[in-house]
Amino acid sequence: MKLAIVGGGPAGLYLSILLKRQDPSHAITVYERNPAGSTYGWGVTYWAGLLDKLRAGDPESAAAVAEASVSWTDGVAIVRDERTVHRGDAGFGIGRRRMLGLLADRAEELGVHLEFEHEVPGPEAPELADADLVVAADGIHSALREAHADHFGSTVTTGRNHYVWLGTTKVFDSFSFAFKETEHGWIWCYAYGFSGERSTCVVECSPETWTGLGLDIRDEADGLRLLEKLFHDLLDGHELIGRERADGAARWLTFRTLTNRVWHRGNLVLLGDAAHTTHYSTGAGTTLALEDALALADALRGHADLEGALCAYGEQRRSALVSAQSAARYSAQWYEQLPRYMRLEPARMFALLGQRHSPLLPYVPPQLYYRIDRAADQLEALRRLKRWLGPKVARAVHGRR
Repeated sequence: MKLAIVGGGPAGLYLSILLKRQDPSHAITVYERNPAGSTYGWGVTYWAGLLDKLRAGDPESAAAVAEASVSWTDGVAIVRDERTVHRGDAGFGIGRRRMLGLLADRAEELGVHLEFEHEVPGPEAPELADADLVVAADGIHSALREAHADHFGSTVTTGRNHYVWLGTTKVFDSFSFAFKETEHGWIWCYAYGFSGERSTCVVECSPETWTGLGLDIRDEADGLRLLEKLFHDLLDGHELIGRERADGAARWLTFRTLTNRVWHRGNLVLLGDAAHTTHYSTGAGTTLALEDALALADALRGHADLEGALCAYGEQRRSALVSAQSAARYSAQWYEQLPRYMRLEPARMFALLGQRHSPLLPYVPPQLYYRIDRAADQLEALRRLKRWLGPKVARAVHGRR
């Protein structure tokens, strides 16, 4: 087959690796509009289960990613000025640029042709004309998908809160949170290490806090200095940094959740953020994109005809994403309703932070939910009731919308 993959992010690069391993005779070209080594963002997160899947897909790149990653087990939160710690499962961080470099090196080693600084403006572009399969891995603003948005049934919803993606020279050895109350409302940060030199910091707040603090009108340098003062005890005197590239700037955004009714049209198929997005607070975006690549490669191997493979891929991934998208929706809602939980003592608030994916939590008073959750740890019958009731409440509420 001749394959054109538009977008050199983790999903597009990893798919090229998987397909080249399946059949070295495939002619695969990855088109990336940015220069080599140029990327947005700082670090990305994942959990141990992803490494197992990557090892099955391509042991060599999985080993390289694992070696370049850092890990943590503790969660630490500073609420106002009080610190609390919770133990958790092992999490991992890796620099986005580092991950892309490793995947690009592995793809080229296998014979994939990478074309950087090559913009593909739409599905009619001449470089796609004779491809047997065209993969749209060009992100949430995918030009390939937007050309047929009605066919794909694309829907985008915008979140309420504002957020900014930053870096810092402080290296965190735990997944860390800080919640600060200002005269204009709450502002918070979550931070995690991704190398021995840098960490990611995501700062979020409501629109009222954003404008009240003047973050909507401050220039980047002034805004970063204000955030450094607000989160001084989290940062321990280290600076916050905007975009890694000198020509970039840190921009405040509102998160856009994308869904698509179908994932392919003829020989054009969606992958990663071109197909779906999930709120960053679940830390699952890169994992889900790589799982898309694994599923698409499996479908292409398992079906003799392309149409059958692409149908099976879309159905399988849309089904698999239901729980992740639900968790992301409730996680975003938890932060949008943050003042509801800040009356709790810090340890209890942090416990409910870990429960933010629950469909039941928004409809139960926080103190009562905390007590039920603690009791459920001891009583199997109550634990079963909680698992049974949550989805029913969610279906009832969303069914009325």
